Amino acid sequence: MQRRQGRVNAGLLLLLYQISQVGLQNIPSVTLGVLALNIFFFLNPVRPLPEVCISVNEGFYKKNWQRLLLSPVHHADDWHLYYNMISMLWKGIMLEKKLKSTWFAYIIVVFSVLIGVVYMALEFMIVKILDDPSYEMNCAVGFSGVLFALKVLNNHYNPGRVSSVLGLQISSKYACWVELVAIHLISPGTSFAGHLAGILVGLMYTRGPLKKIMEACAGGIFSASDPARPRDYYSDYYGYSSYQYGTRNYYDYTGGLTEEEQLERAVLNSLTERDFGGATYNNERRPYGFSFPPNQHSEEEIRRQRLRRFERR
Repeated sequence: MQRRQGRVNAGLLLLLYQISQVGLQNIPSVTLGVLALNIFFFLNPVRPLPEVCISVNEGFYKKNWQRLLLSPVHHADDWHLYYNMISMLWKGIMLEKKLKSTWFAYIIVVFSVLIGVVYMALEFMIVKILDDPSYEMNCAVGFSGVLFALKVLNNHYNPGRVSSVLGLQISSKYACWVELVAIHLISPGTSFAGHLAGILVGLMYTRGPLKKIMEACAGGIFSASDPARPRDYYSDYYGYSSYQYGTRNYYDYTGGLTEEEQLERAVLNSLTERDFGGATYNNERRPYGFSFPPNQHSEEEIRRQRLRRFERR
């Protein structure tokens, strides 16, 4: 392995700080393992990124199938790692308790491999449609494809919510599609096909045959948990607001914001903070992820505001 050297990784330090704020004891085991694995490979990459990323040329033509497992756990830089792992932290806490740790780990492994396969299929289709062989060389790394698939699962098990995507109020049913386009417009360098592959794999699980195939392949070693879905927005909202590990409420860490609202805040902050020193237009540090200004509203005030906002729609 090659150890990463050079500048201080501000994104990594911030990620570790956010994890410490949540508390290791409050993070489910598989979610914590995924975070640790991605951090480990960021600090100790197996090979340089061009040798672990997945593409049609490397994965299909050259048969470098090990890249299907290596590409999701390697990241381009510390901020790439930070945003992906903060999203994984939120999704893992929400989903792992519902799906149980063993099945959740099974999902992570299967999704990681299958998303790479679907990604190559999408790029291959683009090559044929546009008659442009350069798409065979597009090489992707990062965990975001898996995160988009998990987002589909989370929306499936928690229907009826309204999500905020860059200021737009979107039904959670369509939020992943709007976010797919929004992220690509804000950051053109991101892999549109990789994110789309994640959504498609998520739909294959929730609406297609993938879940039954996984259960059959598991051979009865363990079974999938299929939690009951809330009936409406209010049942989902109150179930979510009371979600706890031990005696600490999840809202203590999110300030009452949904995942999409947290992502929006983080993306907007990243657009205004171009250097790693944290300078902004008014020379003040702005919050990332789960960190919020000291004048945040109480949980009860946040609940009333969200209910009033819902009633206006």
